[in-house]
Amino acid sequence: MPLSSEPIVRRKLSDEVFDRLKALITMGELSPGDPFPSERELMDRLGVGRPAIREAMQQLSTIGLLTISHGERARVRRPTARSIFQQVDDAANVLLSSSPASLEHLKEARRFFELGMVRLAVEKADARAIAGLQEALARQRASLGNADAFITADMQFHTRIAAISGNPLFEAMSEATLGWLRRYHTDLLIWTGKENITLSEHEEILGRIIAHDPEGAEKAMARHLDRSASLYVHQGGGSSDPAPRKAAADKGQV
Repeated sequence: MPLSSEPIVRRKLSDEVFDRLKALITMGELSPGDPFPSERELMDRLGVGRPAIREAMQQLSTIGLLTISHGERARVRRPTARSIFQQVDDAANVLLSSSPASLEHLKEARRFFELGMVRLAVEKADARAIAGLQEALARQRASLGNADAFITADMQFHTRIAAISGNPLFEAMSEATLGWLRRYHTDLLIWTGKENITLSEHEEILGRIIAHDPEGAEKAMARHLDRSASLYVHQGGGSSDPAPRKAAADKGQV
């Protein structure tokens, strides 16, 4: 048998510890909500030092299997669709902040995603889902004049459309995408008082969903996203002078 030329990989001690600790969870010895063994107990069981234990536990926290709170015993965590996207929040924000092109790519991806979501909503929306969208729209209308609350309600409206799919990954994806975009939202809404345009577009989208009109709903969503895309501007990519922003808003770009 010929000797393999592949080099022998030497693993860090903390990686070996990580595998052992992860097995406690994935093999069912510990369940979500259970307290995790103390550092001292793990050191005794595995025969390793505290640094390796802490590094491995931090890895478990990073991938969403462990909740670590200062002054409290760590607890096993059940991974969710939302926690999966939360794990990449920092990386996504670094990518967006360092690359104007990435923001454009994100807006393009959002458009593709939301057009599919609204068609699925038309197919699956029941009375309860419709009531949820109406509630989100009412909350947005009540937030006129409060830009932060208005944008939050705006995001909830879009995420509720994704939630109608019944797929938690779609809902979490919508929530994450809108959260990443929010950092780049300009102040055009509050500067010009044109929030009613967004409200009327949301009303049209909701109306098409209620009417079970997939083509109409997709077109209404496309018009809304194409118009609002200019609201998301990369830092340094837009003018700090309010006059150009006002001119853009007067052309309906809000």
